[in-house]
Amino acid sequence: MNDIRYIRENPAEFKQRIETRNIEVDVDGILALDSQRRALITQVEEIKAERNAGSKLVGKTKDPEERQALIAQMAGLGDKITELDAQAAEAEATLNDILLGIPNLPDPEVPLGKDEAENVPGPERGAPLREFDFEPKPHWDLAEELELIDFERAVKIAGSRNYILRGDLARLQRALIDWMLDVHTQRHGYLEVQPPYQVFGEVLVGTSQLPKFADTLFRDIEEDKWLIPTAEVPVTNFYREEILDGDVLPVYHVAATPCFRREKVSAGRDVRGIKRVFQFMKVELVKFVKPEDSANELERLVEEACYIAEELGLHYRLLDLCTGDLGFGAAHTYDIEIWAPGCQEWLEVSSCSNMRDYQARRANIRYRAENGKPAYLHTLNGSGLALPRVMIAIMENYQQEDGSIEVPAVLVPYMGGRTVIGKQPPIGPSKHTV
Repeated sequence: MNDIRYIRENPAEFKQRIETRNIEVDVDGILALDSQRRALITQVEEIKAERNAGSKLVGKTKDPEERQALIAQMAGLGDKITELDAQAAEAEATLNDILLGIPNLPDPEVPLGKDEAENVPGPERGAPLREFDFEPKPHWDLAEELELIDFERAVKIAGSRNYILRGDLARLQRALIDWMLDVHTQRHGYLEVQPPYQVFGEVLVGTSQLPKFADTLFRDIEEDKWLIPTAEVPVTNFYREEILDGDVLPVYHVAATPCFRREKVSAGRDVRGIKRVFQFMKVELVKFVKPEDSANELERLVEEACYIAEELGLHYRLLDLCTGDLGFGAAHTYDIEIWAPGCQEWLEVSSCSNMRDYQARRANIRYRAENGKPAYLHTLNGSGLALPRVMIAIMENYQQEDGSIEVPAVLVPYMGGRTVIGKQPPIGPSKHTV
């Protein structure tokens, strides 16, 4: 969450910066509530000091009546402290709820804009746009013809916006995950972790999915746990309520997990195929760094994610998100989009974000600075990359005129040497092989 001290000391600047996100915040109301809370705390401290002094006087007073009067007076002060403590706690809880509902402040260098139409695209990168001598098909047509995805049976067992990967496409997803994990651990220095897929509500508060986005999440009401929308949620919270030694920073973690999201889109083009679904796999990168390093770490994070697109031989671009399109907890975000020639659109496969101390404050993650005092660290995260959109891009970019799909060279060893994906058996192997 945002630092109340910053709001208190820079109210006009805070108001100006938060308004670039197209929201209105009652800064005066926040400051009034903060002032009330602080006044109550000061009053409690003054009464406690008075009670402590009175308690010492009781011990020195020998006259029984005077002593009894002092004891009664101290009891009254205790009741007043209890009353004011409750008022201060109520004011603090109200203030905390308000702050939890305010998004992060954009970094000064983030481009100004009202919505995604004003995001700033960078130069296109990666492999040149492929020139087809036939009309490229969208992935849903390829998947149907090659029997790579079973939508009907998925709907039968789990409802709409679900799918079953079959045969070589299922293997391609597994190959992508294994290869990406190897790249990020062996080349980029991440430690692989495997977190829980269900978490407590306070964990989602820590990464800012709750309370604002509760309607997009899946919840186990009986256990009061939530299915993760991304590995960012559990991994960022590994160190909640902890103070890390500054010498261990930066800490890099990578995790491959399923992600569960109740995305709400209207019927039509966006719900065809596997672009927008309720469950998907993703390789997630999470960083814990010192504040002075987070800007450079964002640039490094972007390049680590871009490396995956480069090695897959895909054409992609970066978008510098404007203030009006930033994610709730982000201070600065770059999206990576890969071109899909069958869909004829750019597909977002990663959002790389610097959260600065926003998540660290919500989850109380600190490090011991050089002066020995605890301070909030900075967190960053990004997909490295997200499936199944990477598979969409591979299917559509590597399709061949006969309808088969070439396997990118870096994945061939992870596919058991298979170089081409063709039509899969309609049910399964006709006999067991040993």
